Amino acid sequence: MPRILTYNVHRCLGTDGRLSPARIADVIAAYEPDVVALQELDVGRARTGGVDQAHAIAQALGMHVHFHASMRVLEEEYGNAILTHRPSKLVKAEALPGLAGKPGLEPRGALWASVNIGGTDVQIINTHLGLRRHERLAQVNALLGPRWLGHQSCREPTILLGDLNATPRSRAYQRLTAHLRDAQALAKPPKPRATFPSRLPMLRIDHVFVSREIAVQRVEAVRTPLARVASDHLPLLVEFQIVRGKAHQASIAHAHE
Repeated sequence: MPRILTYNVHRCLGTDGRLSPARIADVIAAYEPDVVALQELDVGRARTGGVDQAHAIAQALGMHVHFHASMRVLEEEYGNAILTHRPSKLVKAEALPGLAGKPGLEPRGALWASVNIGGTDVQIINTHLGLRRHERLAQVNALLGPRWLGHQSCREPTILLGDLNATPRSRAYQRLTAHLRDAQALAKPPKPRATFPSRLPMLRIDHVFVSREIAVQRVEAVRTPLARVASDHLPLLVEFQIVRGKAHQASIAHAHE
């Protein structure tokens, strides 16, 4: 059964002050996910030894990587990535809106990859939203708009995931759940799992949202001893199946007649 995992890796800086992409890769590898969405990766930055963290983690996992720099200063980059060992292609990677009159806010972005899982192309969008309420709302509206989830190529099944910096009580979260379903609410039994901070998780700000064609089987906030120290967030893992509607099955049957 396919598995997808979202993980804010905090530039691979652990709660013990140690920098280690290898440790992040070990946390992920233990769960053998098919697709991994990572946030807060450093690529070629002096503060993290010039390492390309996206490629280092992908290489350790034997996966391909699609990276998008939401922030770029000279040769240094910082952003998000989608990793997978399945056939995939990058559809889009670009900035999300900030707030007018607040140019000092950290730039935010998203990337969208089409990943073939068991013969079905799943549209996967990974993002890391802003810290301010109005900023997040503008970013969610953009993601729901014609460039992303509303795009003609963004056909179901779709998965939107990442660090939204938004709890279930927020308007940004509620805007998303009007269009997609929170995987944690679909888990059996539905038991909300906090992911931040990793040592004593109190907040549910890392999310996986799915379209109707994704049947969630299991959700787990990875709380292994290694996960609790490797980053300031815990990874969130979702095990799922792709279920096609009857109309889709009928059209396939008709095509093969």
